[in-house]
Amino acid sequence: MSATAEITNESKGAGTWVNGVNVTALAATLGAVGEKPALGRFQFRARNRWIGGARTSSTIKGFYGAGQEDATRRDAYVFDADEPPVLLGEDKGANPVEYLLHALAGCMTTTMVYHAASQGIEIEALESSFEGDIDIRGFTGLSDDVPKGYQQIRAAFRVRTRGDAGLLADLTRMSPVYNSVCGSVPIDVTIETI
Repeated sequence: MSATAEITNESKGAGTWVNGVNVTALAATLGAVGEKPALGRFQFRARNRWIGGARTSSTIKGFYGAGQEDATRRDAYVFDADEPPVLLGEDKGANPVEYLLHALAGCMTTTMVYHAASQGIEIEALESSFEGDIDIRGFTGLSDDVPKGYQQIRAAFRVRTRGDAGLLADLTRMSPVYNSVCGSVPIDVTIETI
């Protein structure tokens, strides 16, 4: 049995479902990773190309996880980014810091839903809004006293559930994107001129 089959085999069966999550498969996945910690290591990738001006396009397809390269995606996901006219762009896509809010919202939501499901907490409806404050004097180099990125991000969730709001807030903090943003993940940068 392949490593991917070890992790996903249960998801093909009936199982118990909470919040659209097969908690039987979730428990089996956690058990498999507990027995073989290497199955928990994933590497996600994005390729980006500059189009011109503020426009870029990222392609996401393959990733490594569950002990092997994943080949389940037939098509790549494409994300175009730009800046609004006030930031000298053509507004052909959300800007990168807006994508960060999207990633944070998606990850915190999924994290809450999965962890709630694993604890038997049913969620009937969930929506959220995210706001982030940036002072462009930081990343433009006009001020050394202003952070280059978000100074603060506010996340507001509205959840229809019988679950405890405090517990649900704690669950969102398990999010990998939340922890990447809060933890200032080191980034290695290499540049090859061609």
